[in-house]
Amino acid sequence: MDDTATPHTAQPAGDELGTAIRGAVGRLYRRFRAERADGQLGDAAMGVLTRLEKNGPQTLKALSDYDRVTPASMSQIVNRLTAAGYATRNDDPDDGRRVLFAATPEGAELVNADRARRQAWLDSHLAELSADDRAALARAAALLQQIADS
Repeated sequence: MDDTATPHTAQPAGDELGTAIRGAVGRLYRRFRAERADGQLGDAAMGVLTRLEKNGPQTLKALSDYDRVTPASMSQIVNRLTAAGYATRNDDPDDGRRVLFAATPEGAELVNADRARRQAWLDSHLAELSADDRAALARAAALLQQIADS
């Protein structure tokens, strides 16, 4: 019996497993970014717009805290989004001193189109896998989510 493993069947142990996971997740993330339409928003702006579409109106502080950037850096991002018509800037109805940013319908449409394009790419590759491989990925996805949530 041949006990040489291919990259797809190798089972790294210990810290090799962490390295393998980080490498795979990083490559997948870069591949998802490559599926973004030409001329679309950059990663930082698209990430902010996606959060606004998913979570609703947010303050500049909440956005900058989430991305771990300075409020000045986040201000540049939301200014680009509002100038492009993808986000609005409104006074907080509960606290007039604060400003809330929200995705516009055009911004939500852009996020949903981006999400659909990347999901279609992933679905086409998942369809090429065996049922066993898809089941293994489903288990791995649940475990990765558990790690991310810890």
